[in-house]
Amino acid sequence: MNSIQKLNFDALVVGGGIAGLQTALDLADQDYKVAIVEKDATIGGKMIRLSKVFPTLDCASCITTPKMASAAHHDNITLFTYCDVNTLERSGSGLTAAITQRPRYVDPDKCIGCRQCEYHCPVYVSDKEQGGFSATKAIAIPFSNAIPQVAVLNVEECMLCGKCEKVCPTQAIDYFQEPEQFEVTAQTAVLTTGFELTPVADKQQYGMGAIPNVIDSLQMERLLAPHGPYNRVLRPSDGMEPDSIAYVQCAGSRDKSMGLSYCSRVCCMYAIKQAMLLSGSLPLADITIYYGYPRFRQRLRTVLSECQGHGD
Repeated sequence: MNSIQKLNFDALVVGGGIAGLQTALDLADQDYKVAIVEKDATIGGKMIRLSKVFPTLDCASCITTPKMASAAHHDNITLFTYCDVNTLERSGSGLTAAITQRPRYVDPDKCIGCRQCEYHCPVYVSDKEQGGFSATKAIAIPFSNAIPQVAVLNVEECMLCGKCEKVCPTQAIDYFQEPEQFEVTAQTAVLTTGFELTPVADKQQYGMGAIPNVIDSLQMERLLAPHGPYNRVLRPSDGMEPDSIAYVQCAGSRDKSMGLSYCSRVCCMYAIKQAMLLSGSLPLADITIYYGYPRFRQRLRTVLSECQGHGD
């Protein structure tokens, strides 16, 4: 049995989004050795998936991509992507994190990011990076400016045809790759784990899944993005430009039925931002923001019923 690899750093940053990257860069510039552990296959977090940021409406990718590159090339920063932090415990005067490296089924030391495996893969799957509105391959690099530029094989969708292995010029495909365990010891840890949206399945009354044009906020971000699935804002159901768009606020927050009686403090901000962007993309569309779950519950049911009938 192989012994668990133990690595030492001055600081451990859990999460490689915009907050984690900035934290790591600030520490590394002061000559501290920093480890960034990210559960995704690439650093960048939610911000690299956004179109623009509020309130300046600056390009989100233009802000995030340079920080991603700086972190990847900094001598004092080590990236660990596609990893899970299992435990984080105090150890003497420092901290020890037990980490699992999930298998990509691609050797990151051999992969050169040529994407030949992706081009030749015959299996198409829903692309979560584009909100599920378009397709990608069963083996692919997450997106064009992902860091690291290493492909990931979706083992649940792979048909094991072997084409990716045959075309790989560096023999990087490894169908037998297994999870690996290692430990990181550091003097301090910074948790920058970001956020996840309220599961839409928990709010069936809004018709998510039953009404094709009911989407979540991050899906709208992809529709608004210049490199989005349609290159413009279109209805998912029929590919037409919508005449009216409604934002349902407090759909999960301030909702005692879900055990969340508090305000998320970000929904209004991004709803206003997206409404501003939509007014530019669809100047003739009627955009309405419904705020306050208890007060507008009945009205929202009426609106959703109308949407189901008319396709907006």
